[in-house]
Order: sequence, then C-alpha cells, then structure tokens
Amino acid sequence: MTSPATGSPHKATLSYVNVFAKDIIALSQFYIDVFGFTEIEKIRSPIFRGLDTGSSSLGFNAPDAYGLLKLDAYSDVSGVKFLLNIDVASAAEVDQLTPKAVSLGAQLIKPPYKTYYNWYQAVLLDPEQNVFRINHMLE
Repeated sequence: MTSPATGSPHKATLSYVNVFAKDIIALSQFYIDVFGFTEIEKIRSPIFRGLDTGSSSLGFNAPDAYGLLKLDAYSDVSGVKFLLNIDVASAAEVDQLTPKAVSLGAQLIKPPYKTYYNWYQAVLLDPEQNVFRINHMLE
C-alpha cells in the first residue's frame, strides 16, 4: 500500500482488537472500570461496543456478529485463542490494578512477577474467561 499524500509505502497499524462476548455491555464496562478506558459512543450498536485505549481500540462483539461476519461455523470454538496485553506506566500500577480487576470479577491466574524478558506483569481471566495481562516494561 502507498500513502496517497506522499506516494511512499504506508505502514499498516492495528486499529482494533475485537473480542466476542456474551454480554458486551458488562464486559466493556469491566475494562472501563479497571483501566479507565472510555467508550467510543458514536460507534455503539446493539451488537458492538468500542473502547478508546489511547493507542488503539478494544471492541466487543455480541454473538450476533458471528453471522454478520459469516463466522457461524467458528462460533463454538473453545479454549484460549488470544491474549490481551494492557501496558501501564509502572510496576506499582500493575500491583494496584491486579486486585482491582479481581474485585470486579477477574480471576487471577498468575500474580504480578518479573519475567525473564524484564517485564513486570500479572496474568488474569476477565469475567468471560478471556486471558489478559497487565504489563509494565522494566528499565
């Protein structure tokens, strides 16, 4: 792809990560409550909620979206299929947000720890059993 303005190659960017959810309202509210994301109300629909995360967006699709996207054959796929990574400003924030997420319905899988690649993170399941990590890259 090339940029119409400059004629130079255009770098692709990630605009959204969409999560299929049984309850798009409750699950999107969970991420608003834990991380302070804001809803993008102008794109709200009966089967979609979008959140502004600051650098990209996080979307939640109701099960009706499987049909809309011709994905009916994949609607009953089970198991972990993706991992949301949410970066925060400090290790202290990882420590603060982890119990907050748990108090709002998340399940703690691995408490905050320093990784071999020098990140500090916690691994959790959201209220619909989607895996997410709260991360901070250490110096």
